Amino acid sequence: METILKLPISGPTPEQPAGDRPDRPRRQSTARTASVGISRTKLAIEEVLGWLFREQPTEDYGIDAHAEIVDGDSVEGKLLALQIKSGQSWFKESGPGGWWFRPRAEHVQYWTNHSLPVVVVLYRPESRKCYWQLVNQATLVATSGGGWKLLVPEVHVLDESAKYPLREAAEGDPYVVRIRELQLARPWMNLLVEGKRLVIDVEEWVNKTSGRGAITLGIDNEDGDDPSPLVNWGVMLGLASYAEVVPRLFAWATVSLHEETYDDAEYDQYKEECVIQDNEGDTFTVESYDSWRAGREWPELRPFTNAAGEVDYWRLELTLNDLGKAFLLVDRFATQGQSQLTL
Repeated sequence: METILKLPISGPTPEQPAGDRPDRPRRQSTARTASVGISRTKLAIEEVLGWLFREQPTEDYGIDAHAEIVDGDSVEGKLLALQIKSGQSWFKESGPGGWWFRPRAEHVQYWTNHSLPVVVVLYRPESRKCYWQLVNQATLVATSGGGWKLLVPEVHVLDESAKYPLREAAEGDPYVVRIRELQLARPWMNLLVEGKRLVIDVEEWVNKTSGRGAITLGIDNEDGDDPSPLVNWGVMLGLASYAEVVPRLFAWATVSLHEETYDDAEYDQYKEECVIQDNEGDTFTVESYDSWRAGREWPELRPFTNAAGEVDYWRLELTLNDLGKAFLLVDRFATQGQSQLTL
């Protein structure tokens, strides 16, 4: 009698749907909840308060994002550091008029020594609302076990009602605010010192009176590919000029056109205007490239292309200026006692 071998089937069986296969990686529900919480916080910061939201890389211990205050069209470097927690578990311990949040001791130490005011944000899926509380000596409560707790009031919803108290928290001596800006930009300055090329990619929605746009800071690896992104954030600049506002966001650097990008864009424009091909495939030029280029008056900072008359695209390059170099010298001295730094 012939023996028939039945091999195991690698795919899902009728009793085992594809989504339940044990060999398929599954996204943890906690990761999904955390992502939703950050998205909801971002939405409240950008659309309700009209401020800037910048998610921070994971290596920024205990801080998930920065919120930058925007006053009309003015971005003034007033910042808040946000620690965002998501999920119903953070609302299990009721307190007087809110909920107790119990942070880790090392986070409390980090937050109270942070250069920015720190705000804890709790996202509650049940109500789809974000609640906030400042972290400072007045709000922190020592526990009998040597830990800390923080009351997050139910009335502290992250909406229009939060604008004044959070703006007030971000206010500070202008000197301190400007130093904070430089401290936050220190990792980017160090990349320039290491010889990296930093570029800013800007998308400007030119037909929006809100001045809507997006800015991405990245590293040009000089390999012909798009820059490797480091951080990005949305902006609402109203009627303000991007050419004027963007350099103010990077006061520690000289902002200039990314040479390769604009050379390619200009040559493409030249070919479109001055190079003609006849029916037989012969090519003629009505003007030399050098002559065509010399006859153009280019703004110092400008987009290199536009998509469908809707979005202007810019690519700008950063180089360390005198302010950035001076800050790194002072910072090195203040942190390590070394007064010399070769730039």
